[in-house]
Amino acid sequence: MLRLTPVSSATQTLIESAVCISPTPLRLLVGQGPFGETTRTIILDRPHDQLVIEARSRVDVHAPERLPSAAPAWEAVRVAAFGTRQLGADGPAAYLYPTRRTPCVGAITDYARASFLAGRPIIEAACDLMVRIHRDFTYDPDTTTVSTPAIEAFEARSGVCQDFAHIMIAGLRGLGLPAAYVSGYLRTNPPPGRPRLEGADATHAWIALWCGESGWIGLDPTNAVPALNDHVVLATGRDYSDVAPIDGIILAPGKQAIKVEVDVVPEAD
Repeated sequence: MLRLTPVSSATQTLIESAVCISPTPLRLLVGQGPFGETTRTIILDRPHDQLVIEARSRVDVHAPERLPSAAPAWEAVRVAAFGTRQLGADGPAAYLYPTRRTPCVGAITDYARASFLAGRPIIEAACDLMVRIHRDFTYDPDTTTVSTPAIEAFEARSGVCQDFAHIMIAGLRGLGLPAAYVSGYLRTNPPPGRPRLEGADATHAWIALWCGESGWIGLDPTNAVPALNDHVVLATGRDYSDVAPIDGIILAPGKQAIKVEVDVVPEAD
């Protein structure tokens, strides 16, 4: 299952996209996942030593330059979320409840609660939580794997973008707030002499938070920045399992290795 085609939404428009696969699959079925993402289901039946998947897309990202300046108190958003009748992929109901990868854990909820003081505007509180995760956790790809539970990364205080997104989502849902997992790409333009942001040149992950009348906002706890025009969305779901760029089953002897390369290049005006 491939989820490698960026979505079109209120903040980005897919202009064109192509996915090339070698060797050629026996069968390829293009469809749409439950959260609106484009999916490609492929079956490969011939022996091969290497599988190459190349996805190329042109996307016009037109998110606002900054987050909304005004937002309701987080308690009001919680009440609105549990009273909503929006059951579609864009509604908050699907993102309120725990999943296997984002369980409600008391320690994570308590950690998030420190940012959500009584009456605090939800965007201000969520940004504070995002900054705290960036400050308190170490980016270290050697401490976790794709299957590491959120509580293990939380206790280790280290991990990668997937872990930080799961931790933030688990904390927000523990407080009764709808939060989604976002898979995509990150474009970075570091100032002279400054390092590139973590997650560049790889598939990235961040979160989307429903803020009631202020709509959905994207927050990147790995880099402590809002997800705006430098973030390209591939897919949105409840956790990584819903939006993994590539997943499935391979039947083969011996060891396997995966190599991922991502280039996000702005087009000249």
